[in-house]
Amino acid sequence: MAENKMEIAPLKSMDDFICNSARFQIPNFKDPDKWTNRVIHNLLYYQTNYFLLAIIIFLVVGVLHPLQFCCGMLAICVMFVIFYHITNRKAMATRFKRDHPLLSLLLFLAGGSFIVYMLGSVMVFLFGICLPTLVMLVHASMRLRNIKNKLTNKMDALVLKRTPMGFFLEQLGVESDKLVL
Repeated sequence: MAENKMEIAPLKSMDDFICNSARFQIPNFKDPDKWTNRVIHNLLYYQTNYFLLAIIIFLVVGVLHPLQFCCGMLAICVMFVIFYHITNRKAMATRFKRDHPLLSLLLFLAGGSFIVYMLGSVMVFLFGICLPTLVMLVHASMRLRNIKNKLTNKMDALVLKRTPMGFFLEQLGVESDKLVL
């Protein structure tokens, strides 16, 4: 039962993450297995740092464009709720479309206009989500692993720690225990 408990990985020092002792190198794109191995193990090793970095970038984008950010988030939420409602109630939506064709057309046009009107705000919100992801992937791709990183990943694999990043990678189908440490 203890192995199912989610643990938060420790925060790594700034020196190890990005400052003096950090070594960076462009990955060898001709060896995708080695590059993937580096990215996955860096994502696991620096996961708490990446989480904090993502929150900071997300908040900075939100502070720089607060109204557009909130409107974009609202527009995305409204689109997901409508999509969820329509996909789970197909028969009801089809019946409504058949019984009220003019109203259906007006709702479709209003929804399309709303999306076009909110497109700039949606782009700001998506930028707030995509920028941290891009920064994490670039850092994980370019950060060379050191001995401490390799030993920590090996120890974590032995004790079967479950961390948020490990869970996320597992959901994506990545099995870190089969990768070369």
